[in-house]
Amino acid sequence: MSSTPSRMIPLGTIAPKFELTDGLSSTKKNLNTLKGSSGTLIVFICNHCPYVIHLLKHWVNYSNELLKKKINTIAISSNDVQNYPEDNPKLMKKLSLKYNFKFPYLYDHNQEVAKKYDAACTPDFYLFDKNNSLFYRGRYDKSRPNNSEILDGLDLKNAVELMINNKKLQTTQYPSLGCNIKWKKGNEPDCFSS
Repeated sequence: MSSTPSRMIPLGTIAPKFELTDGLSSTKKNLNTLKGSSGTLIVFICNHCPYVIHLLKHWVNYSNELLKKKINTIAISSNDVQNYPEDNPKLMKKLSLKYNFKFPYLYDHNQEVAKKYDAACTPDFYLFDKNNSLFYRGRYDKSRPNNSEILDGLDLKNAVELMINNKKLQTTQYPSLGCNIKWKKGNEPDCFSS
């Protein structure tokens, strides 16, 4: 299983706007109407990545806790579904229902949103504050498929608590690690071109 780290865009980056189709409702949704009043967690995922599957149930449960804190979650899939049909929108809907997503799972069909966020892997976590300013980006926790670390979401949870209490995050923010985003041929960002 190959792994790709997230690219760790600068803190303070303002969340790029987008409008994408929700895999569950098949309706267009945008950042402005989906963001939370206390913050927004945007996560790039896909249906089949073992790194995503590893933490999916735990993370979905945690996203329900975030709702109580008025932090909304938005999941986005940007993978090339022509070459990776297991990530197609019909299967996105199936995954949403299986894990009872209470958040939208959006399909980035032209991969422009992934490029705007400089997303590199699945899962890739971006926590924005109430002003849409990037507060945290990186890993969920130290746990990975086939390692012995406890799946607890501690890195993200610590960041959330500090953000809602208006405190600065003093600890190192480590990159997430996962499967690379499956770019359409000829659509790779410059940093991925050979």
